[in-house]
Amino acid sequence: MLDFFTIFSKGGLVLWCFQGVRGPAATAPVNALIRSPLPQERGGNNSFTHEALTLKYKLDNQFELVFVVGFQKILTLTYVDKLIDDVHKEFRDKYRNEFQQKGALGLLNGTFDFKDDFMRLLRDAEESSKVRAPTVMKTFEQSLKSQKTVKCMIETRGEKPKEKVKNKKNKGSKKDGTEAVAAPNKASAGDKQLSAAGDKEELTKDEILQKNREEFFRRHMKAGEKSRSPKPDAQKEKGKKPRVWDLGNSNAKVLDYSNSATNGSAEACPVEEFDPDVALGDKNREPGRLYDLEYESDDEAEEEKIVQNPSKPSAKKGGLGGMFGMLKGLVGSKSLTREDMDPVLEKMKDHLIAKNVAAEIAVQLCESVAKKLEGKVMGTFTTVTSTVKQALQEALVQILQPQRRVDVLRDVMDAQRHRRPYVVTFCGVNGVGKSTNLAKISFWLIENGFSVLIAACDTFRAGAVEQLRTHTRRLNALHPPESHGGRTMVQLYEKGYGKDAAGIAMEAISYARNQGFDVVLVDTAGRMQDNAPLMTALAKLIAVNAPDLVLFVGEALVGNEAVDQLVKFNKALADHSMAQTPRLIDGIVLTKFDTIDDKVGAAISMTYITSKPIVFVGTGQTYCDLRSLNAKAVVAALMKA
Repeated sequence: MLDFFTIFSKGGLVLWCFQGVRGPAATAPVNALIRSPLPQERGGNNSFTHEALTLKYKLDNQFELVFVVGFQKILTLTYVDKLIDDVHKEFRDKYRNEFQQKGALGLLNGTFDFKDDFMRLLRDAEESSKVRAPTVMKTFEQSLKSQKTVKCMIETRGEKPKEKVKNKKNKGSKKDGTEAVAAPNKASAGDKQLSAAGDKEELTKDEILQKNREEFFRRHMKAGEKSRSPKPDAQKEKGKKPRVWDLGNSNAKVLDYSNSATNGSAEACPVEEFDPDVALGDKNREPGRLYDLEYESDDEAEEEKIVQNPSKPSAKKGGLGGMFGMLKGLVGSKSLTREDMDPVLEKMKDHLIAKNVAAEIAVQLCESVAKKLEGKVMGTFTTVTSTVKQALQEALVQILQPQRRVDVLRDVMDAQRHRRPYVVTFCGVNGVGKSTNLAKISFWLIENGFSVLIAACDTFRAGAVEQLRTHTRRLNALHPPESHGGRTMVQLYEKGYGKDAAGIAMEAISYARNQGFDVVLVDTAGRMQDNAPLMTALAKLIAVNAPDLVLFVGEALVGNEAVDQLVKFNKALADHSMAQTPRLIDGIVLTKFDTIDDKVGAAISMTYITSKPIVFVGTGQTYCDLRSLNAKAVVAALMKA
C-alpha cells in the first residue's frame, strides 16, 4: 500500500500528487529528501529513509522533473521500481509537447489530470507482482534417485563398483602408453605394475590400504637415510647470550621511564631543551592559523595554453585534417544517452580507482553522474568527455564540502562560557598516527590561547604513555609557562597501563573541570574494526564520558580498507552503545597526506561513506604540519591525468 506519489519540478513546484492513506501529508519526508545531499550524488542508490517511511525517487534531467513514491519501510513492495518507471514514461509522453512549447510557463499554468492513468499503472504493477508463481520443489519421481534400483546401490565387501573399475583400467592404459613412448626399456616395469594392479583387485580394500602405507613409509625412510648428514657437536651451544649493541646502554634503569603518574605536575614533566626550528619547520608561518591544503600542478599552465590556442597546432599540421580533428567528438544539440557516456564513464571509473578511490564508490559516483546527465541537452560545441568530467568534478566538490562544518575554536569558546572543558576523543585502527596528530592539534590549540589536558587512555600499547609524556615535554618547551603568565599550557593525565580506559577518561575530565583546563584530548588504543571486545570498550568510553567531538583517525594510504574501517567503526559504536540514540563518529582526521602525491582517493571514500567532514589533515612530521581540507585542491589532484 503506497502512502503517496508526487511529481514536482527541481525548482520545487508540485505538478501532481496522490495521497494513498489518510494521515500527515507528504511534505515532511519530501522536504527531508530535498534538504539531504542531492539525489544524483547518492550514486545508484535511489532510496531514502525518513522516520517510518521509505522514499524512492527517479530524476528526469531533460524536463527537470522528480518522481517520488513513499511507503512504509516495514513493507516489501516489489512493484515500486516498475511503477515509478512506468509513471515516468507515461507522464513524459503525455505532457511532452506542453513542456517543450511552453517551458516554465507550461509548469505554472498547466493542468495535469493524471489520476486515472496513475491508477491504471498502479493496478498493472500490482498484478504483475502477483503473476509470478512461487517455485515448486521437484517430486521424487522427477529426481535422479528414483531412477536407481536397489541392487545397484548395494556394495559387498571386497568388490569394486563397475564405474571405478573401468576408470582404473583407463588410467592403467594411459600409464602404459606414456611409458612406452618415453622409455621403451622400461617395459618390464610396466608389466610389474599391471600385475601389481591385478593382485590389488583380488585383495580387500583394507589390505590394499595397508600395503600402500607400508610401501610409502619404506620409500621415504630410504630417502631420509641418504639425505642425513652428521652434525658436529661443537656447534651446539647451551643457553642464549644477550646481544650487546655498540651505542646501547647496558643499564636498564636509565631506559625506564615508567615512574609514578604525572597527572599535570610540571615537576614530573621537566622542560626539555631542543632546537624549536626542528619541531616547528616553517619559520614564516602565522601562529595559531590553520592553513588550507594546497595542491600545485605543473601541468596547469600548459593545459591553459592549449585551451586558449587550440587552432595553432592544427594549423601547423595543415589543411582540413586539423579542423576535423578538433571537431571530432562534438555532440551537437542533442540529448545525452547512456550509450554516449558509457565509454567516458568507464575511463573515469578506472581513473578514480587508480587514484585510490574505493572500487565500489567509484562505480557509484559514475552511476550518479550518468543519472544526472542522462537526457540533458548539450550545447553545439561541447564534447561528451568535457561534460562528464565537469559533472564529476562538481559532484566530488559537493561530497567533500561538509553539510555541518566543525569549528573547533568556536565550540571551545562556547564550552568556556559554560565553564566546562571541551572533550575530544580520538579513535582508529593501529598505527595511523593518533598520538602524533593529537600532539599537533594540542600545539594548534595552545597557539590559539587554550590550555590542554591530554588523557593517556591507551593503556595497552607499550610505550604509549611515554610517547605522550615526550610530546608534553616538547610542547611545554615550545610554550613555556613564563610566556603565558606562569600557566602550564599542556599537561598529561595518566594512570599507567592495564587500567580501564573509560575510568581514566572520566577522571581526566573531572580533573580538567576542577583545574580550569579548556580542552581535554582523549587518546585511545588502536584497534581493528573486527575486534568485538575492543570495539565494545570504545563504545563504553564514548557512551560514559559523552565527548563533544569524536574524531576517527585514518591514513590517506588506504583504498577499499577505508570504507570497511569507517562502516564497521560506526556499526560497532551503534551496536555496543547503551544509549537509545548512540553516539557515532563526528569527523575525520586524515593522516600521512604527504606520502601519497596525487592519489587522494581516500578522502573521497571516507567522506562519501559517512557524510562526515574531514576536520584536520596531517601532512608531515612537525607540529605545524596540520592543515584544513581544501575540497577544490583535492579534486584537482584527483582529476589530474
